[in-house]
Amino acid sequence: MSLIVQKYGGSSVADAESIKRVAKRIVETKKAGNDVVVVVSAMGDTTDELLDLAREVTPLPAPRELDMLLTAGERISMALLAMTIKGMGYEARSFTGSQAGMITDARHGAARIVDVTPVRLRAALDEGDIVIVAGFQGFSRDTMDITTLGRGGSDTTAVALAAALGADICEIYTDVDGVFTADPRVVTRARKIDRITMEEMLELAAAGSKVLYIRAVEYARRHGVTLHVRSSFTTGEGTIVYNPPGSVPPRPHKDGVTVEEPIIAGVAADLSEAKITIVGVPDVPGKAAQIFTIIAQSEANIDMIVQNVSAAKTGLTDISFTLPMANGSATMQALEAARDEIGFQALQYDDQIAKIALVGAGMRTNAGVSAQLFTALYEAGINIEMISTSEIRISVVTRADAVEDALRAVHTAFGLDSDEEAIVYAGTGR
Repeated sequence: MSLIVQKYGGSSVADAESIKRVAKRIVETKKAGNDVVVVVSAMGDTTDELLDLAREVTPLPAPRELDMLLTAGERISMALLAMTIKGMGYEARSFTGSQAGMITDARHGAARIVDVTPVRLRAALDEGDIVIVAGFQGFSRDTMDITTLGRGGSDTTAVALAAALGADICEIYTDVDGVFTADPRVVTRARKIDRITMEEMLELAAAGSKVLYIRAVEYARRHGVTLHVRSSFTTGEGTIVYNPPGSVPPRPHKDGVTVEEPIIAGVAADLSEAKITIVGVPDVPGKAAQIFTIIAQSEANIDMIVQNVSAAKTGLTDISFTLPMANGSATMQALEAARDEIGFQALQYDDQIAKIALVGAGMRTNAGVSAQLFTALYEAGINIEMISTSEIRISVVTRADAVEDALRAVHTAFGLDSDEEAIVYAGTGR
């Protein structure tokens, strides 16, 4: 008997009919002889609607009370799903994050998992029940308060439970057929990837791919959890995300001969970042350390950094970096407060940028990928403002209004286009 953890996102449980469809799939998995643990998100746009409601009553909701409010969305989903399954004649039991043993630190809105003690879940499984767990939420032993894990928290909940319970696989159900070579909402000829390594998936997630959240992939890689990303609207196979070597066998050729993985796994874009340029920084030892210590104290996560060549006459340089837009205001204020201390001349803020990343493990052993990428962007009339690389990724910053054209141009240039249009079954994109 296998233990399967399944996670269903908001679009998969958006309404009563969707919940019935999901319940039928869960029951079929149980009837096939498997133990089943299900993690659910809030229905549709419930979380966003609750956030909007909170901001209507106060511009700055108290973090503790906001967590209490937001966790209601997942509790509604879990209870409705358990009711539906029981109505189909199968035993199901729902659990909140705290009841499921999701122990976190005390940080509201972005809590980190510190322990998973699924004692009650194991007992319910031993009794033959289907277990339903509210995703996105946990419990702090220090404060005795409910916490939330932040965006993508339901994915992280599912992976953490799969690791703690020793599940055979963690299935992430969504509104597309798997992981694609690009966002199928933008690149309609994007192709579904059958298998992708955790390393490649981490890079795509970090670059803006929304099908899996980076925290969940990171947790899965660290704990050896194999993921299966698939659609809740069809029964087809999705994308296996695995830890090489040995999680799944090498991909065989149709004639039985193992073939190499493709050079490029996919391309992703991120419109959630901004660029800050510090103009006229004295080019002396210790200034970069001073600047980025101040930025770290503002709790901003820096992505790309570029320092210009120092001007010989002035001995000054410019430093540019990208960071999440959400951290932009606080970082600008922190730097402005330290202007005299650092000795720079001016600050520039730009939130009309986009990051595009090309990802593929085959880059390690194939020359010319950078040239091909830059040529594709040049031929599409796309200007590059910043460049960053790793062993398996090349990222560039361009204008936000050019990102869709850039995505399509790069996707085509690397031969990633499919013969058929990708299908997106649901989702509002909000």
